[in-house]
Amino acid sequence: MILINIVMDFKNATVNKKANVYFNGNVTSRNITLSDGSIKTLGLMLIGEYEFNTSKKEIMDITTGELEVLIANTSEWILIKDNNSFEIPANSSFKVKVHMITNYCCSYID
Repeated sequence: MILINIVMDFKNATVNKKANVYFNGNVTSRNITLSDGSIKTLGLMLIGEYEFNTSKKEIMDITTGELEVLIANTSEWILIKDNNSFEIPANSSFKVKVHMITNYCCSYID
């Protein structure tokens, strides 16, 4: 599913200053805990190809950049650009081909 016009405004959030670092520093993120206890990550992906696993359902909001995503058990790469998002099921995986430096916000859904 692709959503359009993402607006993010986090009130009363706590930011973990320590970065999560993946793929030799090509992907980094920081955890944000919202007042309701939910956790999001704000991150940056450099140009390259990466594969991620999920334990919870995830919604990836791409705020700037451009990438293609291939979600497990699908055969079609989907192009995602600025202000669009995609969903990944729980206990799954997805691959990305990042074509431009990409900023993202990942929401974890129970």
